[in-house]
Amino acid sequence: MAAPGVLLLLIHGCAVLAVELSTSNQNPVVEEYQSVELSCIIKSTTTNDPRIEWKKIRNDETSYVYFDNTIQGDLKGRAKIQSKSSLVILNTSRSDNGKYRCEVAAVDDSKKIDEINIFLTVKVKPVAPKCTVPKSVPVGKSAALHCQENEGYPSSLYSWYRNSDPLPNDSKTNPKFLNSSFTLDPKTGTLTFSAVSKGDMGRYYCIASNDAGSAKCDEQVLEVYDLNIGGIVGGILVVVLVLSLITAGICCAYRKGYFASNSRSTGQSFKNPGKPEGVNYLRTNDEGDFRHKSSFVI
Repeated sequence: MAAPGVLLLLIHGCAVLAVELSTSNQNPVVEEYQSVELSCIIKSTTTNDPRIEWKKIRNDETSYVYFDNTIQGDLKGRAKIQSKSSLVILNTSRSDNGKYRCEVAAVDDSKKIDEINIFLTVKVKPVAPKCTVPKSVPVGKSAALHCQENEGYPSSLYSWYRNSDPLPNDSKTNPKFLNSSFTLDPKTGTLTFSAVSKGDMGRYYCIASNDAGSAKCDEQVLEVYDLNIGGIVGGILVVVLVLSLITAGICCAYRKGYFASNSRSTGQSFKNPGKPEGVNYLRTNDEGDFRHKSSFVI
């Protein structure tokens, strides 16, 4: 049985041989085009020259970022190793979003290894969103206004303004908009009116925003007009009356013979001419009518 002192020595030896890592920030956040440090601190190791590797894991795909003392992949030329094992990205891009793994191993024993994961978020400012506003809508009809942009990260949230006044997500929640009937989805940017009223007429614009900044689209005017039912009915009646007069005129013209055929107007007949008197005809199947004079004697 080993003495207690020997066991303590073995435990102490294993602790010394182990590679231990830590980080000052496991979830760094940075704006696009700025620099960021992915902290990987070696707390203990058995060698002064350990093997250090960095890998990027994104969409279940793993690629080397730092291998064999060289920056790899699309970070080449815009990243470096700092403080022996930390990775510094000098000019971040939206494509740098993802999970990074720092792996440190003692050169003399590949089993003496430790790793730590860093989750990097690169924030991207939104671009000016594309806004769609109908030019004119009749009173009482439904309408939808759309706002969308696809560049911002994290995904943008949307807000709508009318005549520079911010609109709530639901018109019923604000006494100022009780005469309206709209709802706003801040995630999709769609502003929906169930029944447009005269008070909804105005200048509309949308703002897309996230943690990195915001952007707005140009103002567009929404016009609301009354639907003139009386005018529409009157127009239909006028059209029906005109069509009735045209039909009556055509029927009258037919009765008076203005559309009779040419044969009737000229008095010509297309029947076979009558047979002259004093001429007898004998009909055969092959020759048709054979004409002879009455004085013809067989």
